[in-house]
Amino acid sequence: MKRTAKLLYLSPMYKISRVLLLLIWWIVAVSLSFGQVPPKAASTTSATSRPSQSGTIQSGTIQSGPMVGYSEMREVMLWVQTKQPARVQIRYYEPGNPTQARLTNEVRTEAKTAFTAHLLADQVEPGKKYAYDVLIEGRKASLPYPTQFQTQNLWQWRTDPPAFRFGVGSCTYVNEPAVDRPGTPYGDGYEIFTALAAQKPDFMLWTGDNTYTREVDWNSRTGVLRRYTHTRSLPEMQPLLAASHNYAIWDDHDYGPNDSDRSYWIKPVTLEAFKLFWANPNFIFDEGCTGTFFWQDCQFFLLDDRTFRAPNEMPDGPEKVYFGQKQLTWLIDALRFSRATFKFIVTGGQVINPVKAFENYSMYGTERDQLLKAIADANIPGVLFITGDRHHTIVHKLDRPGTYPLYDLTISPLTSGPSKPRPDELQQPTFVDGTLVTDRNFGLFSVSGPLKDRVLTIDVYDQKGTKRWNRTIRASELK
Repeated sequence: MKRTAKLLYLSPMYKISRVLLLLIWWIVAVSLSFGQVPPKAASTTSATSRPSQSGTIQSGTIQSGPMVGYSEMREVMLWVQTKQPARVQIRYYEPGNPTQARLTNEVRTEAKTAFTAHLLADQVEPGKKYAYDVLIEGRKASLPYPTQFQTQNLWQWRTDPPAFRFGVGSCTYVNEPAVDRPGTPYGDGYEIFTALAAQKPDFMLWTGDNTYTREVDWNSRTGVLRRYTHTRSLPEMQPLLAASHNYAIWDDHDYGPNDSDRSYWIKPVTLEAFKLFWANPNFIFDEGCTGTFFWQDCQFFLLDDRTFRAPNEMPDGPEKVYFGQKQLTWLIDALRFSRATFKFIVTGGQVINPVKAFENYSMYGTERDQLLKAIADANIPGVLFITGDRHHTIVHKLDRPGTYPLYDLTISPLTSGPSKPRPDELQQPTFVDGTLVTDRNFGLFSVSGPLKDRVLTIDVYDQKGTKRWNRTIRASELK
């Protein structure tokens, strides 16, 4: 006799008991599905375990973000990471007018991409500000800080370019005692992100070592993705990510091991992680993070100082490449083509500092000479370098006969352990007195003034938000 037929002869009490058991099983299954916890790598612990720096993961369904990525006149990219598979979408609208909201594409996050989602807002107009909500499974996520983005202005042939401000910082270490080296914790001062967000920059420029892979991470995709998740989940970072646009390059620690070069064995994996966790507008090559973007009348050239790099210990000469010929050729061509007022070349290691130490470009003197000569020969105006890596902030200025000086603006570190330059570095003719900061700090760069007389103002703040120094460079000085 079939099972369905047998059920006709069961007693009513048995039937009721069976229904109750099935109901209890369903309740337990649903509870477990909503109670999943993220990977251990998503938890964050500070050196002191103070509540404000506890680094515990965000509550709710969101693991990290939302983050505002690149901005253009016709589209803006947004990003979010969930704790488990979920349908994610962004609803955006002009402030005060939520009835006219638009929706991005919907993404279902998956474990194979670390539950990350890139969401495109492509129904926008130039020169507008928008508020936005994160929708998880169709429901608005409650966030305790503002969520907003902006599109760039169509100013060309119409007005002077608008003024704008951007944050600059490198070297973000977030402690995880279980896998950190013994001794004094290397990361601290996470409140620097609160100070940065309080300045309300239009965008943030992350100039390398934005996360620190450890020994436990850099031999596997699982380790790399866990490390990126762990750093991105820092609570103090979230308000900055959510309300200012973000652009990034990498240096050795978010690319691979310390001082790593082109020989790093799983660099395609870290490139995949970089693309999963950042939202840059373009990648020039199939390999590496090289790219560019514009903000008003300025252009930013995002260089990769790792993918093509020869070993540090290799003898100097034509074969000892740093950026590599393919990347250098693109850079010089792009600089020649650019009509930007300020042309910011952004890379991890110092370029102008002449001391052949650590990982300065001077250790690759043949290629360095080639780049500086090409800029001079092409008579390209408005070039400045923005660098990081060194765990202190300093400005180097190279005076060049017959043309304008080249500045190298090194801003570092955000939360990693600070360090001091070698004494001989402060004796170099390129060192700009009064610009050395050996505490955790960030830069706030402002571009203002009419198109024919633009001014770059550089303010450096410590982790508490106290201004440490200020400088201005006029575009007319870089011609």
